[in-house]
Amino acid sequence: MATGYIMLLLNAHLPFVRHPEHNSFLEENWLFEAISETYLPLLRVMDRLEADGVPFKLSISLSPTLAAMLGDELLQGRYITHLEKLLELAEKEIVRTRGDDHFYRLALMYRDLYRQSYQDFTEKYERNILRGLDYYYKRGRIEVMASAATHAYLPLYQSYPQAVNAQVELGAEMHARTFGKSARGFWLPESGYFPGVEDTLKQHGFRYFFTAAHGVLFAYDQPKAGVYRPIQCPNGLYAFGRDLHSANSVWSPEEGYPADFSYRDFYRDIGYDLPLDYIGPYIHEGGIRIPTGFKYHAVTGRTDQKMPYNPAQARRTAGEHAENFVYNQLNLVRKLSGLMDNEPVIFSPYDAELFGHWWFEGPGWLEQVIRRIHETKGELVMTTPREFLKEFPEQQVVQPSFSSWGNKGYSEVWLDGSNDWIYRHTHKAIERMTELVERFPNEKSLKERALAQAAREVLLSLSSDWPFIMRAGTTVPYAERRVREHIHNFTTIFDSLCRGSVGTEWLTRIEKKNNIFPNIDYRIFSSSRVRSGGVPMSLLRR
Repeated sequence: MATGYIMLLLNAHLPFVRHPEHNSFLEENWLFEAISETYLPLLRVMDRLEADGVPFKLSISLSPTLAAMLGDELLQGRYITHLEKLLELAEKEIVRTRGDDHFYRLALMYRDLYRQSYQDFTEKYERNILRGLDYYYKRGRIEVMASAATHAYLPLYQSYPQAVNAQVELGAEMHARTFGKSARGFWLPESGYFPGVEDTLKQHGFRYFFTAAHGVLFAYDQPKAGVYRPIQCPNGLYAFGRDLHSANSVWSPEEGYPADFSYRDFYRDIGYDLPLDYIGPYIHEGGIRIPTGFKYHAVTGRTDQKMPYNPAQARRTAGEHAENFVYNQLNLVRKLSGLMDNEPVIFSPYDAELFGHWWFEGPGWLEQVIRRIHETKGELVMTTPREFLKEFPEQQVVQPSFSSWGNKGYSEVWLDGSNDWIYRHTHKAIERMTELVERFPNEKSLKERALAQAAREVLLSLSSDWPFIMRAGTTVPYAERRVREHIHNFTTIFDSLCRGSVGTEWLTRIEKKNNIFPNIDYRIFSSSRVRSGGVPMSLLRR
């Protein structure tokens, strides 16, 4: 009999970035890097575990924007071009580093990795790595969750239930279209929960969702098991609260495993180090230096003088950290089992891109964690939300509280002085889109196309990535441009429909560029589609 359960969830998301009007576009590299460094390595981990007969259970939330990009032929072709450039650079690096034992071996390693990625992507998955996820989903090894259409931070749109409904409804449709079956779990973007959103989730067939720890711990009634059992909302949906202990061991920039000195340094890259006349063809147009993925140094410490990266040492460290992680979780469930009436479950969600992209050794660490959990011989059991609730449907009925992850645990990251200006525009766009649905309820042909594109532009403007980037201060001009572009496109369509004339050439151009949700029904923004929402009446009466 299990002493306790553990639930590992990887949140896979990237914003929709697709620019066919350019031969190459800098921010499209976000996707290409994630495919090479995170998604393909994670699929290889699953392949090795299956080949060795090691049972595993993982949960993965896949955002519709990421799924759309992974299935897009234009981006698939550009990823192949990206890999071909890296393979060319690898051959040059092998020549350049010959005579330096450390860097030469690393250059060979990168060549082999990119060759493997090229083979897997073009032959094994036939350009679409969603095939790999679908394979393990259908075999019951992973459970794939749905998420909001464009990863909107929903608490800041709770005054617009039609927008919240549109995000959830499209998320459910995209999952069913991608995998051929409905999802039961829903990942709230940024773990952003507000009381009442569970009504919208239930309306679209979801049974459970996930919150930050304080979403459960600060619930309106005290949860008896804290975050170590799911709670059941008054409307019947279940909520799993994040365990901070297991999260911090990976997430913490000071104390987390990825900060170990022997791991590969993320920031040191030959794209910044080598002369421009050599590295120029492999960075961005115009000599803009960007990461190439060829990183030859270890974390070493808070110093510019980095030690050469040693993959063998890093693998040993990852194994030690995996052993430490499982040891800590075992000790935790043993302690909790003596204090609880039921077996505890540890819910540990992480951004998928942490594994491989930010933390190069992350996929190997995860593989070792799974193997060591298997070696506990059933004392610590990997599970998924669906399987756990099937075995343990009776849970305490508690109303979760407003919460998110991110700095300070509420909405500060997505609403502060750096980004608050966007909401007066997105809120007005939602109001106007709802107005368009009421004025044009049953359009066909060109007007229907224009209304569908208007809905796409509103949805894309709501992405939580844009305010996040503005607050983080990274690619701020691009984030600001995207919000302005989508609002401008929507407003142009709105004005055209009000005048009774739509320009087909311009409309066709933006349809080809922002082509997400090809089968969208613009009436998704209708107020009549919202059956319930907002704060539950039981809370208003308190």
